[in-house]
Amino acid sequence: MNKRDYYEVLGVSKGASADEIKKAYRRLAVKYHPDKEGGDEAKFKEVSEAYDVLKDDKKRQRYDQFGHAGVGGNGGGGGNPFEGFGGFGGQNVNFDFGDGGLGDIFSQFFGGGSRTQAPRRGRDVEVSLQLSFEEAIFGIEHKLELDLDQECRHCHGTTVEPGYELKTCETCHGAGQVKQVVNTIFGQIQQNGICPTCDGRGKVSEKVCSVCRGKGTERYKETINLKVPAGIDDGATIRLAGRGEAMAQGEKGDLYVHIRVKAHKRFTREGDIILSEEHISMIDAALGTEIDVETVDGRIRMKVPSGTQSGTDFKLSGHGVPHLKGDKRGPHIVSIVVDIPTKLSRKQRQILEEF
Repeated sequence: MNKRDYYEVLGVSKGASADEIKKAYRRLAVKYHPDKEGGDEAKFKEVSEAYDVLKDDKKRQRYDQFGHAGVGGNGGGGGNPFEGFGGFGGQNVNFDFGDGGLGDIFSQFFGGGSRTQAPRRGRDVEVSLQLSFEEAIFGIEHKLELDLDQECRHCHGTTVEPGYELKTCETCHGAGQVKQVVNTIFGQIQQNGICPTCDGRGKVSEKVCSVCRGKGTERYKETINLKVPAGIDDGATIRLAGRGEAMAQGEKGDLYVHIRVKAHKRFTREGDIILSEEHISMIDAALGTEIDVETVDGRIRMKVPSGTQSGTDFKLSGHGVPHLKGDKRGPHIVSIVVDIPTKLSRKQRQILEEF
């Protein structure tokens, strides 16, 4: 399926300025927001995708030159064939051949010596946390209840039954490694591998723990107090080091909390800016008026001067999103929509014609 031209999606010309592109996006984002009455999720995503490209000078330049193919779209051909692998133009490209693979073979040939054992570390844990629009703006403290592999409370992670000790592994004699012969395309190659008896630790239990059966961990519920900072955005991830799962005689993994923010029926967010619409009549637009504007801080009285045109933006400073690294807040942008009556009485028509 061919994608529409991004300029056409936003309703702007190819020579449109950055401000014109931003204003067009704000208007359409508010119009098509999926949680708004009459919204359209597909069009909202299309508008967001177009804006993401055209707001960035480099992406816009590539798009103007190559079309959708230049920015990773389904344009058929073009673009960077190595995009997603870090590129080959002076970038770092890492290939992981896995344990016992070509990485170890090349290491033997080119002076890598014996393979070293990676640090023992527990499993990382990933969870999702859904917040309301206001919770993301102002921050919140949340309790996470997770079932995790934790240090065994009977042996304290040693894997040994209390009263017994660890003894030197008879297979590797405490080295944690044994020599292995690997059949490769180059013939048989000798290399060091992790000892299968002690799993690289060099020691084994005289008697394994009766609770964890030598695993060193047991599964139980833990409550974690999470402080979500004010201003966090949808898609952000909070990393809690050492709050993942445990491993016997090793470090704990990390906990990653992926933030999801529910869309608001009235507000739209763009970085540290909050956007909303307010409707006024053409009489109020011509003569000027004062309106009550809903913000995340409550209702605020705002003056609309006479002669205001539909689409005019007004900025309410300090009522937007808090900065994650500071005490300041972004603005709240209110876009005015002038409602033109579709049906007029005879008297109303006469008055307008006389005007």
